[in-house]
Amino acid sequence: MIEEYDIIVIGAGHAGCEAAHAAAKLGVKTLLITMDMTKFAQMSCNPAIGGIAKGQIVREIDALGGLTGVVTDMSSIQFRMLNRSKGPAMWSPRSQCDRVKFSIFWRDLLEKIPNLYFWQDTVKDVIVENGEVKGVETVFGVKFKCKKVVITAGTFLNGLMHIGERQFKGGRIGEIPACGLTEALLKAGVKTARMKTGTPARIDGRTIDFTKMTPQAGDENPDSFSYMAHKITKLPQKNCYISYTNSHVHDELRKGFDRSPLFNGTIKSTGPRYCPSVETKIVTFADKQSHPVFLEPEGTDTCEYYLNGFSSSLPYEVQYAAIRLIPGLENAKIFRPGYAIEYDYFDPTQLNHTLESKIIKGVYFAGQVNGTTGYEEAACQGLIAGMNAALSFTGNKEVILSRKDAYIGVLIDDLVTKGVDEPYRMFTSRSEYRILLRQDNADERLTELGYKVGLADKERLDYYHQKKENVEKILEYCKETSVSCDKINDYIESKGGKPLTQGNKLSAIILRTEVSMAELKDKFPFLKRFNRYEIESAEIKIKYQGYIEREELTAEKLLRLDYVVIPDNMEFEKIFSLSTECRQKLSRIRPKTIGQASRIPGVSPSDINTLLIYLGR
Repeated sequence: MIEEYDIIVIGAGHAGCEAAHAAAKLGVKTLLITMDMTKFAQMSCNPAIGGIAKGQIVREIDALGGLTGVVTDMSSIQFRMLNRSKGPAMWSPRSQCDRVKFSIFWRDLLEKIPNLYFWQDTVKDVIVENGEVKGVETVFGVKFKCKKVVITAGTFLNGLMHIGERQFKGGRIGEIPACGLTEALLKAGVKTARMKTGTPARIDGRTIDFTKMTPQAGDENPDSFSYMAHKITKLPQKNCYISYTNSHVHDELRKGFDRSPLFNGTIKSTGPRYCPSVETKIVTFADKQSHPVFLEPEGTDTCEYYLNGFSSSLPYEVQYAAIRLIPGLENAKIFRPGYAIEYDYFDPTQLNHTLESKIIKGVYFAGQVNGTTGYEEAACQGLIAGMNAALSFTGNKEVILSRKDAYIGVLIDDLVTKGVDEPYRMFTSRSEYRILLRQDNADERLTELGYKVGLADKERLDYYHQKKENVEKILEYCKETSVSCDKINDYIESKGGKPLTQGNKLSAIILRTEVSMAELKDKFPFLKRFNRYEIESAEIKIKYQGYIEREELTAEKLLRLDYVVIPDNMEFEKIFSLSTECRQKLSRIRPKTIGQASRIPGVSPSDINTLLIYLGR
């Protein structure tokens, strides 16, 4: 053993970077072990952060004091707020990023953190004694002592890539797999299985005819992910482009179906339902003659483009021929073909809500090793795992976010109580409390908690408090200000609304769907004192006050069961009034509360009533 650390983080992907940052920021001596120090938080698939529900997760990471939102804003080359035509519960930020700069900025920020150290190597074994982690061993033969380990190995564990009939071992194109770690954990009693994901070809932008495609620009007045974005200088913005497949493309792809590892039985593991390969889309949606594809720039200093919507593991010559039948890509050259990758993951029902293993004390799992897919899902798990691993040293209470607190809480609760049978992806529909878990109010929900545990700094807390105070001033002004018909009717009629017949309070006028508070600044100069985020927050509180209050009441009722604790030593298998399926699942998953038990598939309401009676409740 050459040196001892408090926490070792295995893997420097999105989960590993957030875990290492959180642990070291909380003052714990942390070692980050990665196979390649030039690829911190590498964007293995598309060069973008955010999207539906994923954007909310990044805002939550930022509110707690994590770095994904900050790095995204530093490397953003296009920002869009999705679903603006819908209610604010559905608004989701998304940003194209410069892939290379994203990784460079992450490394730069991590190297500035005291207590954080680095080692380039591959971990092949976790040293366990009496059910508790004691250290790790690498392929270099180096052993490190530690008290906690956070495993964030992504797709590298026994990774196997497929391009048509060709198979080659690796965790990412051009990179070796991580072998030995899965076997070590399996030996210690951790259950493992295989999953699959994929990625499309990369296109040489010099060979693309963009005149045949539809430009997709970012927002005219781009927003940001980080609540501290006023401190960040953004990169030049770039367009994306949209084209479409057609029947000729589909016919060309079908020529390779007999050689597809997805269809000939070579790949046996489960892939992501919500990000299917192009060949899967052709089979599943056989009636559709075209599918959109999006050309996304990889950065400001490269001509490389990502072909979103064309993920494939077909033979490279089939991919190449089909791509050149897409309008605008007739003369396209590709830098590399798409491929599928199979990798090991671990059953997340073996975890506590802190993301610590129930099998090996001191071992935490985060990211794709838990059966999730996506940078954002990985990053938030890394943050929670690293934070809780560090808090176990400081004596502070562990952080467990409820389903009412954050999408992060929804994700972790889903993983731990329900498990996964396919790569998990977050959607707004997975939450019962979408109106409460908006992208605009993550700071209201989480910043004070982040400051309390030591991850969010005083500057961030003060900035949030200033915003909160200003929003209250706006609300009070709108509540007290009377508005005459002649002052507001011209604006209302210009928006297609029905004019007022008598004066009213400004707050009542803002309730109208056609009215935008940001557009009223010229009529009400008081509002010019406040920034766009304060105005937006106040407007949402006014327009959706009734819905918000109703959802808060519903949440309190539903979450009461989460306060009913189940004793650790409860012998479920001996409660014969429970169904057999319920006894088996409760014995395997070991939920901590009645609320968690109620969300396990196969546990019925009558089973919950039986448990409540058994507990004397």
